[in-house]
Amino acid sequence: MKFAISISMERFSPADLMSDAMSNMLALARIADEGGFETLWTAEHHTIECTVSPNPFTILTWLSQHTQRIRLGTATLVAPYWSPIRLAGEAAMCDHLTGGRLEFGIARGAYQYEFDRMAGGIPQQEGVGYMKELVPAVQKLWAGDYAHDGHYWKFPLATSVPKPLQQPHPPIWVATRDPGSFDWAVGIGANILSTPLSAPPAEVAVLGEKFRKAVADHPEHPRPRFMMQRRTCVYDRPDDWETAVRHSVDYGRTFENLMQNIGTVKDGFPEPVPYETVANRANYDPANIRDNLMFGTPDEVIRKLQIYEDQGVDQYCLGLSFNLPFELQVKTLRLFIDEVMPHFAARDTAHERASRGEPSVAAAGY
Repeated sequence: MKFAISISMERFSPADLMSDAMSNMLALARIADEGGFETLWTAEHHTIECTVSPNPFTILTWLSQHTQRIRLGTATLVAPYWSPIRLAGEAAMCDHLTGGRLEFGIARGAYQYEFDRMAGGIPQQEGVGYMKELVPAVQKLWAGDYAHDGHYWKFPLATSVPKPLQQPHPPIWVATRDPGSFDWAVGIGANILSTPLSAPPAEVAVLGEKFRKAVADHPEHPRPRFMMQRRTCVYDRPDDWETAVRHSVDYGRTFENLMQNIGTVKDGFPEPVPYETVANRANYDPANIRDNLMFGTPDEVIRKLQIYEDQGVDQYCLGLSFNLPFELQVKTLRLFIDEVMPHFAARDTAHERASRGEPSVAAAGY
């Protein structure tokens, strides 16, 4: 299992400086790059300060100038906000500017608040139709001349300019929790991005089963990759969990505002809605959050990660952007790099040696 991080520029108060949001993101990106993380993911959002990212391609291009190896992914682009020609060209340009490190992640979109402002007020559930028309059109534009006559877009013969640096195109990832979209994504040869949100660990197995079924139903394609993301905080002592849980609860109330469109947003800052209005309130119980999310000491996190690996997750993604204090984000990365990742790297090495019929390190006398 490989590891990734998901980070965004965050402002939760007018007193939070944009310059600090930028410098914090850059510092985290550099730590992740130097520490051996496989991918850095960042989102697309509009009109909300808690995720400042009107164009993730711009942010990834910027980060590419300050990192060396880490892959740079969009998690995720929001399909109804784009046209095929524009998306194909912008993604391909980003692929060149990042030296061929782009990972192309896309989704139907989540926040109804944004859809009311960016997509003519369509229900956010309708975004899946846009995504299913958009992605194949982008693939064909990357390949060469293509004319499109679809439900949402129509255009005469055109092509992507430029073409992607990676050939035939950057890896495509589809964000989903829905069985139908799992099936569609695997059917077009895409990888899967998913998340159990704040649900109990059993939800990881539910998502794992959806992935396995989609793979089994599409033997014509090689097995795709499977990424799963959770909010993550690693700390030294078991008793240090309260800060992470408190920030997760408070962030969740902001998330519910935007997801359910049940609160106000003033000058880009969403109001944390009262708990009484939140759906699935059990997921906001502090004890449940501590257990369900990737919060814990390094040893606790290693035990929790085993659940994900057992379900076929190829890449676990640390969700760090939930208004967690910057110092705790840095500490989480440092502890994860120093004490969690070596555990999985050692096991991977042992498995590789065993698959080649070589003796283990211990047996070889090293």
